[in-house]
Amino acid sequence: MMYLRHPITRRVGEAVLTLVGVSVLTFVLLRVVPGNQITASYGTAAGELSPEQVRSLEAYYGLDKSLPVQYFDWLRGVLTGNLGVSTTSHVSVAQLTGQALPNTIELAVLSILVGLLLGVPLGVLAASRPGKSRDNLTQLSSLLALSVPSFLLATVLASWLANNFGWYPNGEGFRTLVQDPGLNLQQMILPVLVLGISIAPPVLQTTRTAILAIRAEDYVRTARAKGVPERRLQTRHILRNALIPVVTMTGLQFGFLLGGALVAEQIFAIPGIGRQVLLGLTQKEYAVVQSTVLIIATMFVLVNLLTDLVYRVVDPKARVR
Repeated sequence: MMYLRHPITRRVGEAVLTLVGVSVLTFVLLRVVPGNQITASYGTAAGELSPEQVRSLEAYYGLDKSLPVQYFDWLRGVLTGNLGVSTTSHVSVAQLTGQALPNTIELAVLSILVGLLLGVPLGVLAASRPGKSRDNLTQLSSLLALSVPSFLLATVLASWLANNFGWYPNGEGFRTLVQDPGLNLQQMILPVLVLGISIAPPVLQTTRTAILAIRAEDYVRTARAKGVPERRLQTRHILRNALIPVVTMTGLQFGFLLGGALVAEQIFAIPGIGRQVLLGLTQKEYAVVQSTVLIIATMFVLVNLLTDLVYRVVDPKARVR
């Protein structure tokens, strides 16, 4: 029974319970919202259907079964690799996700890189003179970046560049990295910049806080008293250890971006997994929404597990927890 107490085993168990909870919550919430696939497909004409037609459509969509049966039928399919089929496009959810997920992952990875490239140096800059003008300026910039909604920044940037420079590559029809690398990277510039700016402030604050906390540690003062060169002290002792919480922050931000990049995907017409969920919601595509949300949750959990493993590698003290 000792292996059940191992931290990794415990976290895997927590991850499984989390995914079960997400599946149940998503299933219930979809059915709490008024309407179903029949009303979404037929609109106002659904009221003109005869009782026989309604019963036939309910049987077609599987709505004639009890809710527990519907849930376990869907869950059984997921566990056997059948994520369901879109009743609107008649394409499997697995195929839809296979097309949309790489776009979201590309967007998330590039956004994380931009967030780190902005947040870490600015966090180091702010921590170099705490309470001074450069610290106050970076803190103010961070607050402004957090205060501006992503959808507003995205809209303003897209409109300004299109009106003043006639540059809006996202209006040309999305191209994947495989189809047209040049156009794809152009289409990713604006959404990546918008998301990167929203990620940079928490990275900045985490870096600044970690550096200031580590500078106050006894081993840093001891190393300085022993004459360790300041550059070596900053890079090998302070900054290296300060990046440990940044790793955790990066993992969390990446997980959130997998399902939270919807605004950028919608504004910049990127066919990602967030737009897939939104389209499924508007069309009451139960299988599409349930399976896609579960995929997003699974990736979020996997990213957090990987982050935890990396954290244990770079921080030996965490291995005993």
